[in-house]
Amino acid sequence: MALSDTASESTVSKVLTATAVLLAVLMVILDMTVVNVALPHMMGALGATPDQITWVLTSYIVAEAIVIPTSGFLAERFGRKRVIFVSVAGFVVASMLCGQSQTLAQMVVFRLLQGAFGASVVPLSQAIMVDTFEARNRGKAMAIWGIGILLGPIMGPTVGGFITDHLGWRWVYYINVPIGLINLAMILAFLKQTPRSRAVADWIGALLLAIGVGSLQMLLDRGNGDDWLQSNFIITLIFVSAFCLIAFAVRSYKRPDAILRLSLLRDHNLATATFMIMAFGVGMLSTIALQPLFLEHLLGYPASTAGLVMAPRGIAVAMGMVFVATTINRFEPRWLVLIGLTLASIGTYVTTWYNLDVDMFWIIAPGIVQGLGMGMIFVPLSTLAYQTLPQEASDQAAGIFNLARTIGGSIGIAVAATVLTRESHANWQSLGAGINPYNPALTSWLDTTGLSMSDPHTLQMLAMELTRQSTMIGFIEAFGFVTLSFLVLIPLVLLLRKQQGDGPRRSPI
Repeated sequence: MALSDTASESTVSKVLTATAVLLAVLMVILDMTVVNVALPHMMGALGATPDQITWVLTSYIVAEAIVIPTSGFLAERFGRKRVIFVSVAGFVVASMLCGQSQTLAQMVVFRLLQGAFGASVVPLSQAIMVDTFEARNRGKAMAIWGIGILLGPIMGPTVGGFITDHLGWRWVYYINVPIGLINLAMILAFLKQTPRSRAVADWIGALLLAIGVGSLQMLLDRGNGDDWLQSNFIITLIFVSAFCLIAFAVRSYKRPDAILRLSLLRDHNLATATFMIMAFGVGMLSTIALQPLFLEHLLGYPASTAGLVMAPRGIAVAMGMVFVATTINRFEPRWLVLIGLTLASIGTYVTTWYNLDVDMFWIIAPGIVQGLGMGMIFVPLSTLAYQTLPQEASDQAAGIFNLARTIGGSIGIAVAATVLTRESHANWQSLGAGINPYNPALTSWLDTTGLSMSDPHTLQMLAMELTRQSTMIGFIEAFGFVTLSFLVLIPLVLLLRKQQGDGPRRSPI
């Protein structure tokens, strides 16, 4: 009876720990995309131009990417519970300050703080989940953690639109305050403190990594808007990021005090899964960035309707995770990844058939297939990545894994935006060449509609239709890029080593 009570208490403790961790992850990840919808409202309130307001997003992304690699060192030096608590507390205070901002400069500074404080939450929460649950339940643990990681970006625009429409843009930030206070109480009550150690760090290497990652994130975020290599600023960022990252890798690979222990990548599964999660981030985040633009700006869907159309994909993601969580101990995780990649590729490939008259069914159905696939990819990759690593490497490995995921997402958004912009422009020029009085197709259309080329209204209609058609082709090409990003991962599944069961092996993260 006592043994049963102990097991029951242990289960309850794990559930409460998972709940505290999931709430923290969901709050931080959601904030990365929930702000996007509110940007037009912020422009007027903060007196910013369309180009300037994007720094609200850039500042958060850059700060997060710089601080993520330090999460392992901070956890070793101060203990996970303290770091998570301070991170969430700082995030809540920064959110309140963002809501109070009166100028763009204030907003950018407070968003930098928000990103810096929130950065450690994701990698350390993953390490907590994997250490809390034993090997046979680790798939379920990763499914719970993955709900926050995947549903946050997917549902962000929907939640942001609802809050902005009904409460105002400042509440996009204020909403974090009550949620964060509840989360802080749960962290104090349910999370266990890990031992502290006199961890030392190579601060020169840390500075090189911070400058390199920060420059990389900034050039990815600003590259398309600044026309990439046509901008001296972007060229400078390329050289700075390349030099600093190479110098960091050379300096830190075998150093025991490296802020990010790259030597862990000698573990086959961690190295392969880290590369795959980065490539998966390319496809996932580019999809999340493209679909709201397609629905709202090209098809003219209201923000609320677009959110409802995208919601089934988020539900499918959760269903995919639940399926994997219940089957991961019966099937090889790498084959679940293969099925997930196949479904994600099929669901995305269907979007390359779209036209301006696409039915809502053909938007929802491929999204469900794609969502199921995404859910089936994330959990096994997260489980396999840490399967053969020693437990003491958990925080460092989580930092590497999540930094790769963050950078992959930034690459995906940057490439997708570039493909969309350039293909739209190229097709605007090629299609526009056909608008002339000697084109029989145009003449036939004018005769059918009773319009004339001398009518200014006709020219306006043609210009609008030309923009719509060329942009549609741009989206098709961008969706093709997303499909390719999933397809190229399929052969890499074979590089993931077969699971050895629960027999003797090094304690996983």
